[in-house]
Amino acid sequence: MAIAWSKKSASMEALSLSPPMSPPVILSQDDLKKIAAYKAVEFVESGMVLGLGTGSTARHAVDRIGELLRQGKLTDIVGIPTSKQTQEQALSLGIPLSDLDSHPTIDLAIDGADEVDPHLNLVKGRGGSLLREKMVEGACKKFVCIVDESKLVKHLGGSGLALPVEIVPFCWKFIANKLQNLFERSGCVAKLRNDREGKPFVTDNGNYIVDLYLKKELGDLQIASDAILRIAGVVEHGMFLDMATTVIVAGELGITVKNK
Repeated sequence: MAIAWSKKSASMEALSLSPPMSPPVILSQDDLKKIAAYKAVEFVESGMVLGLGTGSTARHAVDRIGELLRQGKLTDIVGIPTSKQTQEQALSLGIPLSDLDSHPTIDLAIDGADEVDPHLNLVKGRGGSLLREKMVEGACKKFVCIVDESKLVKHLGGSGLALPVEIVPFCWKFIANKLQNLFERSGCVAKLRNDREGKPFVTDNGNYIVDLYLKKELGDLQIASDAILRIAGVVEHGMFLDMATTVIVAGELGITVKNK
């Protein structure tokens, strides 16, 4: 009996000495965005002209650039903001700013996306800054897109969320109907975007946004892009085709870097 008790005691002692199991770390979507943003900033070098994106993910990148400037780890940076919101953020962080008129070629742009397909085509503009984002990111030598894994889709529009189109306010219903009819085979529904007060959302450029909701694929994206831009009154759309050179995806299992 004594031996049996002794074995049991030894077993219990061994269990008590085992290190406790650490609870799994659950990362929020914002944590993943921050991880991707910080990874993207590793591409930044002193002396660069940078395109500064807009949105919840890009905000982390701009914060990090400001932090590295304060620490002296980056110097002689010039930022080109893609929205008034980013402009205000960058100025508050002491990031020197300029524009495309003064710097028509940009070394690197960092921005988020609303959707990323397997070919690194993007949907952007659900934050309302698609026109300035496309102007800036179309002028850069390298465009690093940062997302969390929830933004990956099989095809653009695949999330069921908005594909934004910036339009002039004049006769917006006429333009919205044209857009909806253009993609009727894709089950398109076109809706004017409203702000929190129920009034039409107005971009930094004084325009409206019509959001397209699709039930099926658009087909050839370049043909779809050209068709949208041929409609009088359309300013720009939120498909960023063949523009991203690198996409950084943050997920529960780590970071994935995808290059063209």
